[in-house]
Amino acid sequence: MFAVVISIMLYPVCHWLERMKLPRAAASIISVILATLILSGLLYFIVHQVIVIGRDGQDIADNFGKIYDSIQQFIARRFGVEPGTITSQIREQAHQSLSGMGKYLTSAFSSAGGTLASGVLVPIYTFFFLYYRDFFKDFLIQAMRGAGATKVLETINRIYNVIQSYLLGLVTVMGIVAVLNTAGLMVLGIEYAWFFGTLAAILILLPYIGVAVGSIVPALFALATMDSYWYALGVIGWFQVVQFLEGNFITPNIVGGKVSLNPLIAIISLLLGGMLFGLGGLILAIPMVAVMKIIFDMTDSTRPFSFLIGEPDKEHLKKDSYDHLIDKHDVQKNEGLPLD
Repeated sequence: MFAVVISIMLYPVCHWLERMKLPRAAASIISVILATLILSGLLYFIVHQVIVIGRDGQDIADNFGKIYDSIQQFIARRFGVEPGTITSQIREQAHQSLSGMGKYLTSAFSSAGGTLASGVLVPIYTFFFLYYRDFFKDFLIQAMRGAGATKVLETINRIYNVIQSYLLGLVTVMGIVAVLNTAGLMVLGIEYAWFFGTLAAILILLPYIGVAVGSIVPALFALATMDSYWYALGVIGWFQVVQFLEGNFITPNIVGGKVSLNPLIAIISLLLGGMLFGLGGLILAIPMVAVMKIIFDMTDSTRPFSFLIGEPDKEHLKKDSYDHLIDKHDVQKNEGLPLD
């Protein structure tokens, strides 16, 4: 599915190259190479910053050791628990956690292998989706002959427009959030502000919780490198402000109208996507449900499901919405009619 989504994003580039008289195969290859270079550059930026931060690893570890000692002393004074007892309990918990590490590492290496394989295969799949796009359209027209070629092509165009608009809007939101995150970290005097701000913005791919999760790493870094706990609290507080702005103003105004799903369906799709397909399911859940909505809208028999997935009309949320419902469907009122 990632290859399908990426190919839709790259279609305008590929189409422009074809208009410049390049063969479709060459245009498809160049488009995939450009996308690979951009993603590789982003990955290099993240890895390079991690390496740079790692050079200060010993100082950060020493600071965490001091913080741990101060927490031990506070607990000892407050609750009368000896520091040695705290340390032994932590070691016991660590031992229990490490007892299952073998299975975890096996799973992690398997996932890493799968991710590496996907990293190699996705560009290949993307190339073929771009190169064979009209071939696939012809297949869909033949497979859904009853719907008519015009209807099928209109549906394909709607799917393309929804996914591309959603993804472009998402990238725009990520850029705005990255700037806001970075500005706040710079004001607080946190080092590597661009790295932490951008990393948290990328985590918007995890809807509803992305920015909050992204605040944990810079907060811990501030705790270890700054001379006061208030800096860490300031980081968390600022990121919560950014999350509020993103969820209530930025995303609704930039992305909101492009994927009209009701919040309940969005949350359910995220939960199911995460349970069934992991991180990839979380990222693709919203656009895939939006595609289902468009497909359901093709025929009269499935159109009610499209209605259910979409956002309720304002009349459904008013105080007298039940009366509007009765009038809308020409229902005759009588004593046996269910109450609202």
